[in-house]
Amino acid sequence: MQGVDPSVPPSGTGCADCDAADPQGWWFHLRRCAGCGHIGCCDSSPGQHASAHAAATGHRFVRSFEPGEEWFWDYEEQAMFESGPALAEPAHRPLTQTAPGPAGRVPEDWDRHLHR
Repeated sequence: MQGVDPSVPPSGTGCADCDAADPQGWWFHLRRCAGCGHIGCCDSSPGQHASAHAAATGHRFVRSFEPGEEWFWDYEEQAMFESGPALAEPAHRPLTQTAPGPAGRVPEDWDRHLHR
């Protein structure tokens, strides 16, 4: 997995782009760039920030940032890997953080806003 840097910690506990937006966004699930640690929201999320980050930077590998998931996705090859190198902690979002999340920003009809 060329370009993966196991020493880089995640950029935060939620989607960096959703958190920086005005107004702030929300996400369905989170993905962690395995090259630089950027946390972005998945392609089902309204913002689709993880894949946008990959396209903008050329960082091709992400790992799920969801509890209990260790899979990686390769945007270049459009391929999933069940596991890969151990990345710097934390390995997932906080267990107290909701999915979708974060609590307080998710609309009641959130499922109608997902990309399918």
